[in-house]
Amino acid sequence: MPLPSLKQRFAELIAIPSVSCTQAALDQSNRPVVELLGSWLGELGFACELQEVTPGKFNLIAVLGSGPGGLVLAGHTDTVPYDDALWKSDPLRLDERDGRWFGLGSCDMKGFFALAIEALLPLIGQPLKQPLILLATCDEESSMSGARALAGSGRSLGRAAVIGEPTNLKPIRLHKGVMMERIDILGQSGHSSDPGLGRSALEAMHAAIGELLALRGEWQREFANPQFSVPQPTLNLGCIHGGDNPNRICGQCALEFDLRPLPGMRPEMLRQAIRERLRPVAERHCVQLEYRPLFPAVPPFEEAADSELVRIAESLSGHRAEAVAFGTEAPYLQQLGCQTLVLGPGDIACAHQPDEHLELARIEPTVELLRGLIRHYCL
Repeated sequence: MPLPSLKQRFAELIAIPSVSCTQAALDQSNRPVVELLGSWLGELGFACELQEVTPGKFNLIAVLGSGPGGLVLAGHTDTVPYDDALWKSDPLRLDERDGRWFGLGSCDMKGFFALAIEALLPLIGQPLKQPLILLATCDEESSMSGARALAGSGRSLGRAAVIGEPTNLKPIRLHKGVMMERIDILGQSGHSSDPGLGRSALEAMHAAIGELLALRGEWQREFANPQFSVPQPTLNLGCIHGGDNPNRICGQCALEFDLRPLPGMRPEMLRQAIRERLRPVAERHCVQLEYRPLFPAVPPFEEAADSELVRIAESLSGHRAEAVAFGTEAPYLQQLGCQTLVLGPGDIACAHQPDEHLELARIEPTVELLRGLIRHYCL
């Protein structure tokens, strides 16, 4: 069966929903995506292995060639949830307009796999001195469970790893850490006509949010790193759920938020500061308050400026390596002994929002850059 064209590969990957989310009702399996990728790569001679990380969630490790070393082209197969009504076109259908390909995952980052396959096609049949590995992971947008499972296994992958996250084709050798956290408040419901009949979890959460924002301001005054385009640490209030009716005192409320610490800011230090600020809120409002991490913290990432991979990527891209504020799976691949870099064609400014897209002008430069990396490390 002939391999689909680049555009068709893009379209088929986007058409398969693969949302990962902290909300169970929105969370989906990525198995159909990795099975599709595996079928294409198997036709090209790759040895493909599916690893079940958690029920319904899989990593794909596809290897062409054998031996130590080699190059890993890596990415995640999940997307964030989407607001269908806010898109100008169907998010699960590839739409071409204004010199762009629109679709969920076109930029962040299922489209990268279609481009990686395009890059390697002319090289199929040439003897590889070192292996080429395509790695497709699960749940990067939520728990990072796919990358964490790989790191925990200690399995050797390659000498160098490139993660195709959206970086405008600029090599990225530093990024912030990521912490996803949750606060649950249990109050007492009651008739809204008499506030004394209950204890409002929503009002307590209002106070808790005030403490979080105050801490954010303190951290942003204390910490800064000019290598990042957003030089301060950030704290984002992501989603809130509470109550059920206007005429009932809110008995339960939950908040999920994320923190992006700079290198040198230890997660436990930040969590302890949050606990100390929230304790008086619970006492003052006479509610039960639980604060916990949703997932283990993603470490900050830094690859040495003089590493071979950084120098090669700078030469091929024409850009000096930079830093970004968002987190990736890079620290986990680094833990497996890979020199690691983040480098992909998309623009983070259009990720995680309606009308996500990839500029068509980025396609050929990306393919040429990836082909250059494959030649350097594998041929």
